[in-house]
Amino acid sequence: MKTGIYPTPPHVSTVTEGVDQHVHAAIAKLNSSLSLLSGWLAFLDWSGHLAVSPGKRLELMELAFEQMQYLSGHIFCTALAASGGQVSDCFDPRSTDHRFRAEEWHRWPFNLMQQSFLLAEHWWGTATTKVWGVSDHHERIVSFTARQLLDIFSPSNGLLTNPVLLHHSTEAGGLNLLHGYLNALDDLKRLVTGQPPAGTEDFVVGRNVAITPGKVVLRNRLIELIQYTPTTEKAFPEPVLIVPAWIMKYYILDLSPQNSLIKYLVDQGHTVFCISWKNPDAQDRDLSMDDYLELGFHAALNAVNAIIPGRKVHGAGYCLGGTLLAIGNAAMVRDSDHRLASMTLFAAQTDFTEPGELALFIDESQVSVLEAQMNETGYLTAGQMVGAFQLLRSNDLVWSRIMNEYLLGERAPMTDLMAWNADATRMPARMHGQYLRHLFLNDDLSEGRYLVGGRPISLGDIRTPVFCVGTETDHVAPWRSVYKLHFMTTTEMTFVLTSGGHNAGIVSEPGHPQRHYRISTNLGGDTYIAPDDWMSATPAKEGSWWPEWSDWLKARSAEPSVLSKSEAVASHYPVLGDAPGQYVFQK
Repeated sequence: MKTGIYPTPPHVSTVTEGVDQHVHAAIAKLNSSLSLLSGWLAFLDWSGHLAVSPGKRLELMELAFEQMQYLSGHIFCTALAASGGQVSDCFDPRSTDHRFRAEEWHRWPFNLMQQSFLLAEHWWGTATTKVWGVSDHHERIVSFTARQLLDIFSPSNGLLTNPVLLHHSTEAGGLNLLHGYLNALDDLKRLVTGQPPAGTEDFVVGRNVAITPGKVVLRNRLIELIQYTPTTEKAFPEPVLIVPAWIMKYYILDLSPQNSLIKYLVDQGHTVFCISWKNPDAQDRDLSMDDYLELGFHAALNAVNAIIPGRKVHGAGYCLGGTLLAIGNAAMVRDSDHRLASMTLFAAQTDFTEPGELALFIDESQVSVLEAQMNETGYLTAGQMVGAFQLLRSNDLVWSRIMNEYLLGERAPMTDLMAWNADATRMPARMHGQYLRHLFLNDDLSEGRYLVGGRPISLGDIRTPVFCVGTETDHVAPWRSVYKLHFMTTTEMTFVLTSGGHNAGIVSEPGHPQRHYRISTNLGGDTYIAPDDWMSATPAKEGSWWPEWSDWLKARSAEPSVLSKSEAVASHYPVLGDAPGQYVFQK
């Protein structure tokens, strides 16, 4: 009889893996695509280390005693508050917390309620951070979860504990609650029937958004390429190729005429090509990151070169599209392909070691759960992504909506950007798994391990001038993470930090009120400046950053000339239809 370790038969491994996948997919479906084990591991890490940290527990006991003294002082001033006076707060909310700004919150008994809540929030913030031995990832998960649970009990979210709501209800005779009930019923009906949110019917693609005149000149199984002709008499010879993210519909860059970046560019004399991604379904489950590079970026670039031959191309990528553009640029340089004249990145990360609060939902356990679920369906749904973003900004996107629409009974007016945001897309299972693992989990791109065509690429090879835009309040691609491209390449780089978030900071047209930005250029080889030092040393300018980018493109383009008819259509790329094409309408 033979002894030793016997290999597991291949069919057994396949069967057991299949069982595990089905189980994990079922668990993910029950838990809104979240890994409960990831949360439990974080809780055990935190609670276990807190249990063996007597100094931290003593600190928390002292803090609780101090807070009790503060509240006792408030109670002692009850007589002053009852006579209509005000009691000064002992603890102020965060500068970004707007829940308790109204004057009514500073009167008794509501001042006692909001102060009790803020002190509890502060105590739990102290309890869940800086515990000896807890990993950074687990600390962020526990602290985030504690904030979410506390927000449920915020006095601002209750009918009887919110003085602003009570005052409004009294003046309206309770009609606001009736209106809110009707709003809730309407939203529930739309959710059940799969209809878009109320108000989106006022923003119809091709009618009042995405209406810049253009022609579809390429269609394959993954993209449509739309060409936009300059409206000026003369045009710059070098075209602009825009690579938007496939997590979104392309027309965020072509919203209403007054805030369309594409229209702005053609009005400045640029020929613009923009990719419109297909909304993938289960049949596209095996599309990979390489497919998005080949069928997307490279296919579009080849078409642009055929339509406007002999000219280099200004590449511009937004969010994940910017990451793909950086990957493509680095691979092209590696392969001695120099067709790009410049590279512009809008809120796009190339280093994923500090991806902001999105990292809460990205670890081995969480990615495995998502992969199991995607293997069942073939794609990641838009709802799964939207849920994560709503949790990250629950005060702004969840609780404030409940307060305004269901309790105050007031619908927020729908805007073109909000309507676009509701027009979400899916992502293929294979591609998204690769994206999460190779970029987020392993950070292969910035570490020089990312493979294109079976060989690694390096962002340090990029030599084209770079225009890089970060946004101040970005929760998807934090600007300090975007800024890290400075020490991954030595090429000339102009960096812009603009006000606004991931979307509103990019859709920041000239004339938009209350906009500002910072801008500076590193010529390559200059001494590295840390992001916070850069922000302190770079003065803010009022207005939109779009003119700065337009001037930057013009400075790196040849002199404009009259557009010839041969540049409008190429024989190998006949016009297939008018913009916005067909793929943008896919649900």
